[in-house]
Amino acid sequence: MPHSAKTKPHAKEIKRKDKLSDEDLLDLVQRQTFRYFWDSGEPVSGLARDRVARLTDPADHDIAIGGSGFGLMALIVACERGWVTRNELQDRVSRALDCLERATCYHGLYPHFMRGDTGATKPFSRKDDGADLVETAFLFQGLLCVRAYFSGDTPEEARIRDRITYLWREAEWDWYTQGTRTALTWHWSHTNGFALNHPVHGWNECLIAYVLAASSPRYSIAVEAYHEGWAQGR
Repeated sequence: MPHSAKTKPHAKEIKRKDKLSDEDLLDLVQRQTFRYFWDSGEPVSGLARDRVARLTDPADHDIAIGGSGFGLMALIVACERGWVTRNELQDRVSRALDCLERATCYHGLYPHFMRGDTGATKPFSRKDDGADLVETAFLFQGLLCVRAYFSGDTPEEARIRDRITYLWREAEWDWYTQGTRTALTWHWSHTNGFALNHPVHGWNECLIAYVLAASSPRYSIAVEAYHEGWAQGR
């Protein structure tokens, strides 16, 4: 369903000041970050577009999986601060989960880019046409925060928790060690397999991938993958 039919843009404008206190600056950054994800989300799923300039093309349904994880966390902050209601957030999350449940996955992991209306993969490059492990990790850290936030005993909140738990349990992190115990691999697809063969080494923003892979309820990686792959023996 189109964005305008389900979620009204957050219309409150930010008043500009010549000088801002530290508190006002933090408030401004939080609110503007929220507005990017809330007002500029892909119209069907509500998930994050890669660039706000794409709003000028109503036929553009491309979303960024990692950015969507960050966006979900921003929406939690907005709800906690009273910028959207809990029911509005539930609706937005439910639409996102609708998309993620119908999306093309690769042993439970998602691509870097995909369409928010159909869930079809949009290749990042010629051989990067399947799962992106690191971007998926960014998505799941957001989803798990949402699951923790919706801790109420209503049927709606319980349903959101159950849906996120299902996706979380289906993510086969250990597949991306290529049958070894030494490192996670960044990419895999049906057409190219592990052709890019890009191991995820530290130290950088990818640490969350090892944290989530180690804590997976069904497909956890061996401890050696962290020590040899991420820390590289250091």
